[in-house]
Amino acid sequence: MPLDHYVTLGRSGLRVSPFALGAMTFGEDPGGAGCSVEESEKILATYLDLGGNFIDTANFYTNGHSERILGDWFAARPGKREHVVLASKFFTNLFPGDPNGGGAGRSSIIAQLDETLRRLRTDYLDLYWLHNWDRHTPIEETLRTLDDLVRAGKIRYIGFSNTPAWFTAQAQTTALLKGWTPLIALQVEYSLLARTVEGELAPLALDQGMALVPWSPLKNGFLSGKYRRGTQVTNSARTPFVGHPSDDEFEVIEAVATVAGELGTTSAAVSLAWLRARQGTVVPIVGARRVEHLEDNVAGLEVTLTPEHLRTLDAVSAPALNYPAPLHGALRAMLQFAGTTVDGETSGVYPPLVQSNVRY
Repeated sequence: MPLDHYVTLGRSGLRVSPFALGAMTFGEDPGGAGCSVEESEKILATYLDLGGNFIDTANFYTNGHSERILGDWFAARPGKREHVVLASKFFTNLFPGDPNGGGAGRSSIIAQLDETLRRLRTDYLDLYWLHNWDRHTPIEETLRTLDDLVRAGKIRYIGFSNTPAWFTAQAQTTALLKGWTPLIALQVEYSLLARTVEGELAPLALDQGMALVPWSPLKNGFLSGKYRRGTQVTNSARTPFVGHPSDDEFEVIEAVATVAGELGTTSAAVSLAWLRARQGTVVPIVGARRVEHLEDNVAGLEVTLTPEHLRTLDAVSAPALNYPAPLHGALRAMLQFAGTTVDGETSGVYPPLVQSNVRY
């Protein structure tokens, strides 16, 4: 499955590549985990040459340099920008001392978008993400502002990232009831080492027809194949920031490596293939600091995991979910169906009911 075998992003008419290109690493300021302008442009060109069309950035990535690199590249190649899906995010305040420089209020959204469009050297975004929950702004204000921007042609679609499920559900319901632009996707942390999204947000997305767009699908590189128990990783710029895997994480890492060995591929490819096999539309964001990183990740599109591989990986990475998620599996089926089969789901019988056929 190559990058030019597109999928529809949620309940929309927007077609995107099965992997998005994350531009968080584009630019070398601030910090030290990014890459040069030259390498960023090589990564971008390689992704597009392979058929990719979905590029994700944010206003604060490398202090705005990520957006500028993308804007300069497309400006130098007239006609290319119109054929990609360009996404960015708002929320982060880039102006210390200004309480209205960030967040999700009307004035700040408009100002942040204007700055993003200036850096990207374009007059519209295909997708605009709320990057975090602004608990100080009414959701009606945020949604109405985003809807106004859609109607003005400055953005085309909207999505949320890193927001609670109850808040996301409230926002989607409000938008639908008021006839405003609804959410089509959720950008969330999701990987074999980060599955708590399956408690609330993933079921919400599936129910509402939203796509999931996972960030850090290799969990800070832990699932890339370079981490081994008892060894130190010295060739990763992110290691000083993210540390090393725990013993429990190594259990998952080693299971992934075993599956990769059986299939003759890489741990990164297996980890990305597992995400693609989840329910609904899942479009992982792959990041890279070098072209070869991108090429290794794209190999995940060529991997198909067997049902046995999926069961193995599901079991070893099973998350501990918060209440009430533990009550929604086998116990729910026993209490609800009492030993019958409904919609293909066969339940057991809750023990206290086994001997009871009495109707009171």
